[in-house]
Amino acid sequence: MTSFPAWMVRKTDGVTTVGLEDLDTSLLDPLDTTVRVWFSSINYKDALALHGRPGVVRRFPLIPGIDLTGEIIESRHDRWTPGDVVTLDGAGLGEELHGGLAGIARVNGDDLVAVPTEFSPVQAAAIGTAGFTAALSLLALERHGLTPKDGPVLVTGAGGGVGSVAVALLSHSGYDVVAGTGRPEALHDQLTALGAGRIIHRSELTGQRRPLGSQQWAGVIDSAGGSTLAGALAGLQQGGVAAVCGLAESAELTTTVLPFILRGAAMLGIDSVRTAPELRRTAWQRLARDLDPHHLDAVTRTVPLEQAQSAAAELLAGQGRGRIVVDVQA
Repeated sequence: MTSFPAWMVRKTDGVTTVGLEDLDTSLLDPLDTTVRVWFSSINYKDALALHGRPGVVRRFPLIPGIDLTGEIIESRHDRWTPGDVVTLDGAGLGEELHGGLAGIARVNGDDLVAVPTEFSPVQAAAIGTAGFTAALSLLALERHGLTPKDGPVLVTGAGGGVGSVAVALLSHSGYDVVAGTGRPEALHDQLTALGAGRIIHRSELTGQRRPLGSQQWAGVIDSAGGSTLAGALAGLQQGGVAAVCGLAESAELTTTVLPFILRGAAMLGIDSVRTAPELRRTAWQRLARDLDPHHLDAVTRTVPLEQAQSAAAELLAGQGRGRIVVDVQA
């Protein structure tokens, strides 16, 4: 048995508690690959789990953390050998399986991706589920037929993890990017550096009361949901398409069928958890091709494992900015 530090979510008599503990490997899931975790990150799901909020953790006790990047210790999977540097996003980590906010993790080898040579391990961790989701969203828009010549693409929640990577990916891929945020003045320089051609206040979307507004964008990557998504759909051009990947504002969506039946709009759901291995690799290939690591560094900060919970509080308070990497070995 090997001891390692980990955050642990427990529930006793209906009361959820979260704490940093020393655990041993006998507690881990009986999966085929063991990883020494170097880095994890803080996503919205992690913030909920670290503060005992419902809706993420599906079993107790559970180690949270939906991301990990690190080194293979041992594996029965034919793709991996000890010493390989890998990353994993979603795939049930931190929800149904013990996750990455721990010194050691045991995972399914099928779900792992080799860290591309374009990124350092800490940069891969900074990308995490947020960047992975942004890449999946862009790939889905393009599978639907979207190209840069079709018109601007709106990114909602552009200051957050998904949004900031989406802005950078879209810009590098040749798209005209409109960044939507509730903090346009504070984030102006950051979003412009990432490639946003125009920045709008979130209220331009949430204040849209009609199901159809002026036709402004050919595509949308939305991580907000709620009235923000409703406003984004109202502004889609004829034949436009929205990739929907989050609910930072709300899981509710109040709109009508009019954007879909009068403008031929489409809405695509993005699931970053149960992603097929081949699509995982394709998304990371796109990230390696179109995400400038320097842009990533500019929106990333690193905290030690013991500060993960306090860092997560910022996301729950709506103060998230860029990406928070957790240095598990610090």
